[in-house]
Amino acid sequence: MPKRRREALPKAERRQQILAAARDLFARRGYHQTTIDDIVDEAGVARGTYYLYYEDKRAIFSDLIDRFSQRLSMAIDRIVTDDESRSVADQVRANIRAILGLCLAERAMTKILFTDAAGIDAAFDRKLSTFYDAVVQLLTESLRDGQTLGIVRDGEPRVLAYLTLGALKELLYQAVTLGLAEESADRLTEQMYDFLALGYLRVGAPPRHIRDTRSRRARRPRG
Repeated sequence: MPKRRREALPKAERRQQILAAARDLFARRGYHQTTIDDIVDEAGVARGTYYLYYEDKRAIFSDLIDRFSQRLSMAIDRIVTDDESRSVADQVRANIRAILGLCLAERAMTKILFTDAAGIDAAFDRKLSTFYDAVVQLLTESLRDGQTLGIVRDGEPRVLAYLTLGALKELLYQAVTLGLAEESADRLTEQMYDFLALGYLRVGAPPRHIRDTRSRRARRPRG
């Protein structure tokens, strides 16, 4: 049964209403199984209203990805070493927490980005590639700066960036797939930070469980 048509809304709110409906449908059904008729029915708007905002299904999908990608990019702050109020370790944790928190809060968009966005068409694949390349470049530059400052171990910065991004993407995908709550972001942040601290980071003290292990080894009597 079609949904009851909703009252008139300001243009910006109407666009958000249509975007939210499309987001939920794409997350549940996937891009190819969702139609414009599905979207207008879910949003409770006329088909003609939809075309006032988007020319086709691909346009609204692209808009969703662009908006979410921009939010992810804005969540990442450049690490600085001369901030007396926050250590480098705290800044790294804050970046990880911001990304995890956003993706767990927007699990529908996270699922769409990681499972449905690739393979729509060649042009869209290039758009995704451009986004990921920008993230990799930002991370690569940060790692290179960190090596100069002695807070990142030696190694090819771009390779380290790919490894970091791959680990984070898989963690996010599994967290969303398993339905982890947004409240789990703090615990996941610490685990991701420990993973990096055991790898290329040279900031702060080692993770507590590693310190405990080293302490036990130091106390072990020699045979």
